[in-house]
Amino acid sequence: MSQNDKAAAFGALHRKGNPVIIYNIWDAGTAKAVADAGAKALGTGSWSVAAAQGYADGENLPLEALLAAVKSITAAVNLPLSVDFEGGYAEDPAELVKNVGKVIEAGAIGINFEDQVVGGSGVYPVDRQAERIRAIRALADTRDMPFFVNARTDLFLQEGDQGKHAALLDEAIRRAKAYAEAGGNGFFAPGLADEGLIETLCKASPLPVNIMMFNGVPSPKRLGELGVGRVSYGPGPYRAMMAKLKEDAAAVFTEAGI
Repeated sequence: MSQNDKAAAFGALHRKGNPVIIYNIWDAGTAKAVADAGAKALGTGSWSVAAAQGYADGENLPLEALLAAVKSITAAVNLPLSVDFEGGYAEDPAELVKNVGKVIEAGAIGINFEDQVVGGSGVYPVDRQAERIRAIRALADTRDMPFFVNARTDLFLQEGDQGKHAALLDEAIRRAKAYAEAGGNGFFAPGLADEGLIETLCKASPLPVNIMMFNGVPSPKRLGELGVGRVSYGPGPYRAMMAKLKEDAAAVFTEAGI
């Protein structure tokens, strides 16, 4: 498939009630493994890509290193690849557009794009974030490409007390509508776990909702029943693999008497 064909196919996978599953990867090797397991599309996790190269999350991984990882993945696997692009490595829309252009040139067909202020605190005002999404959409339009912008809100992730998430729902819905109007294609709400809140968000959002798996989140099957359009696993696969690697290595050293 051409890059445009991959982008169109990726967008078509997002169906409310029948979610696409993104088991997040971080390099060409994990991309091949997940593709061979039956994935229909691939997505990186920023935490995982950074950790695999010795960096902390939060745009600490140099942009050129991220682009190199994207290029190696798209060269190795012929599936649509969405890149977790955090805040786009820029605040200014003009600089943001340049960076997104580099991601497209590396072979990606979409990004996760978050509204938290990377390196700062809180989230961008909704109008400001909508302006940034609008700039990305304008870039994609100049390339006649159905680039998938998964507009992420960090409202729930930044509030560790899930008992307070209901009070954030109206603001999340407001952002979903604003991000859709600005040209977003999906609405990512990591940190949200409550079934009732997820269902309400899915009904109100004009965009397919993406929920991230972690302890306490309903199963992917149940999320589909609630109306979710995309399920992703974030840093979970990386953490699980590293834990298994450490366990196996420890067993080897123990057996060798080291």
